[in-house]
Amino acid sequence: MAQLSREMSGVSHSITWRHSVSVKQVNIEGAVAFAVSGTPADCASLGLSKALFPSTPDLVISGINMGSNCGYHVVCSGTVAGAREAFFHDVPSVSISYDWVGGKSKGNDFTLAAEYCLPVIGAILAEIKNGTYPLRCFLNIALPTNVSNHKGYKLTRQGKRLVKMGWRQVTSGMQGGKMSSTMTMDGVVSSTQMGASSISEEHLLFKREVVIAAHVEVDDTDYRDLQEGYITVTPLGALSNAELDCQAYFKDWLPGVIDSSSA
Repeated sequence: MAQLSREMSGVSHSITWRHSVSVKQVNIEGAVAFAVSGTPADCASLGLSKALFPSTPDLVISGINMGSNCGYHVVCSGTVAGAREAFFHDVPSVSISYDWVGGKSKGNDFTLAAEYCLPVIGAILAEIKNGTYPLRCFLNIALPTNVSNHKGYKLTRQGKRLVKMGWRQVTSGMQGGKMSSTMTMDGVVSSTQMGASSISEEHLLFKREVVIAAHVEVDDTDYRDLQEGYITVTPLGALSNAELDCQAYFKDWLPGVIDSSSA
């Protein structure tokens, strides 16, 4: 097991390039486990490289993330990036997130979320063993807030849900709280969390904030199905292709640009 040594929510598919990554063995019952100082993509890449473990795993599981990863937010998600990195290495992978809601969710919900993923994970392992599991995608699983009363498993597609974010100028690194992995603000920030925000007065400080809350899409997509209480299973690829009408537009547009510049 390779796990992050600290929270890295929202880092997308960033990688450590110019510096070393530190690794420390930690005690987790039933597993050989290491805490990795890098990003989720670093964790997956290092775990697959045979530099840390003697063999390549049959399946990579990234998560469970505290907060759902649906719609356009899969681009920002470090959890999804961990599974995507395995996909880049032709290793079957799954990213998992739980739709945590403050005041409703409890720690035991993560245990339930893991248990409800077991049928899907078991089926994937059986397909891998049979040599029939497809390697042209990876799966993104999201579990609803009321996971103990979920409505069942539903195959979905990635939607366009996006929480609109803005910026607000602040006077100190502690002002305004800390953005959590659930796209909400934690009210208290300790001095150890200030990091680069504790800088000289000649610099301006800005923090992200939610401008427009996400809406539930009308189409049958991952976020809508999750909000309706389903455990969503969404196949994803490395990149999102442009809409077909955009492809058609630029197919006619580009030759005209070239002709105009040559005239």
